[in-house]
Amino acid sequence: MIKTLIDLFYRFLNILLVLMLAGMALMVFVNVVMRYAANSGIDLSEEMSRYFFVWITFVGAIVAHREHLHLGVETLVTHFGRKGRLVLMGISNAIVLLCSGIFFWGTWVQLPINASMVAPVSGLSMGWVYGIGMFTGGGIFLITLERLVRLALGRITDEEIAAFAGENLTLEQMAERT
Repeated sequence: MIKTLIDLFYRFLNILLVLMLAGMALMVFVNVVMRYAANSGIDLSEEMSRYFFVWITFVGAIVAHREHLHLGVETLVTHFGRKGRLVLMGISNAIVLLCSGIFFWGTWVQLPINASMVAPVSGLSMGWVYGIGMFTGGGIFLITLERLVRLALGRITDEEIAAFAGENLTLEQMAERT
């Protein structure tokens, strides 16, 4: 039940990413056409497309973290056996937990200052723009905490260890890296 809800949440995030990317592309396209054809533009679309780009980046970071898509140092990890990889995975996740916790806390502390400012065109509170850091820091923190708990309980799958070691690459992807 909970896994289904979590999967639905990530499906929602993926749909949100697609909608924001499409919205950003549409706003920029319309603005370019209007500047070329009518020598004018929509100021709101410039501002919102920038904000969409920020939101896409930060929401995408959560989705990428869940799917093990962030860069890693596979050249070091591949030299270790299963136990060594588990230790490195624990160290790596502990560092990510610390960094995401600091990111969340920093955004939390900074949020009242940002929320008191408004965007120049839309009048949108800048808390909505910079507050996405709290969502990202919290999301990555929770994902990493869950991984560390499963690691401590010995419930990490071989697929996760392989993903951590960079062994889930196709032959074409490995050939591109050389």
